[in-house]
Amino acid sequence: MATMRAVDIKGGKGPIENMFINADMPRPKVDHAKALVKVKAFGLNRMDLMQREGVYPLPPQAPATMGVEFSGIIEEVATEAEKGFKKGDAVFGLAYGGAYAEYIAVSTHMLMHKPDALSWEQCAGIPEVWITATQALYLIGEFEPGKSVLWHAGASGVSIAGQQLSKGNGASKLFATARSDDKCDFCVKELGADAAFNTESTNWAQEVLKATDGKGVDIIVDFIGPATFAGNLECIARDGRIVNLASLSGMKLKPEMAQPDFGNFFRKRCRVEGSGLRSRDETYQGKLRDSLHDHALPKFVDGSFKVLIEKTFDWEQIQEAHRLMESNKTKGKIICTIP
Repeated sequence: MATMRAVDIKGGKGPIENMFINADMPRPKVDHAKALVKVKAFGLNRMDLMQREGVYPLPPQAPATMGVEFSGIIEEVATEAEKGFKKGDAVFGLAYGGAYAEYIAVSTHMLMHKPDALSWEQCAGIPEVWITATQALYLIGEFEPGKSVLWHAGASGVSIAGQQLSKGNGASKLFATARSDDKCDFCVKELGADAAFNTESTNWAQEVLKATDGKGVDIIVDFIGPATFAGNLECIARDGRIVNLASLSGMKLKPEMAQPDFGNFFRKRCRVEGSGLRSRDETYQGKLRDSLHDHALPKFVDGSFKVLIEKTFDWEQIQEAHRLMESNKTKGKIICTIP
């Protein structure tokens, strides 16, 4: 049996210290429409922390190895692989898991060719956050030029992508929230937000209403959950869309949190919809890949859109990379490379 090195977890789950590089992991095989890719770089995402701790519900097709985005070189393609992909192609893409490894088997429907103008590290930081942002903004949020958008957790990877997408595609107003003034300044100065509000020191919902002359915003993309639920209902515009992608403040409303006025549902005719990307089928993810390829990839190449990388690690430093992600101090992607 062919083997490879991959990041493993002692006992299957646990703290950062349980992670190690296992030199005797089975190399994946390709079938159907898959390609075997030799990984050059992979991106970290917050779901990886939850998976490591054993609290992330994996889709049935996901391998135990962490990591959903990567860049690398195709080693082999299966007989049903999408036309246009062949051995030796430089690619990047999204997977259900398995990117923290020397090799990954992934559907060619979720691969894109790597532009020469972008590095391996940049390409490894695109798929998960940019496809998630595209899904939230367009498929669920029903964004059109002229609509206003609020992105919570403004310095997170998905919101960094989302703010660039919103600004670059004609949002009338762009807002963000974050938990520090430094991150708020980053959203305004680096990403082009019209304003960003510190959720720890301001009544951000009231500030959004002031900035929109009382109308509110047309689309809110939220990762926080209970702690922002009441504020979202307060500052969403009539017929607005609230897209919930995560619940970082827990799973239930707590007494100390602002309590929602459910009358806003009726008065504003707003819609709240939750979504996740990893559990979607290949066909759905393939459509998102095509949308990203058509609408965003040219802007990466010409420099209009930027992949902001906080820090790059050698994958032997995977524990240090996870510590940095857990610190919540980043303003961009964390990338690991495999020499």
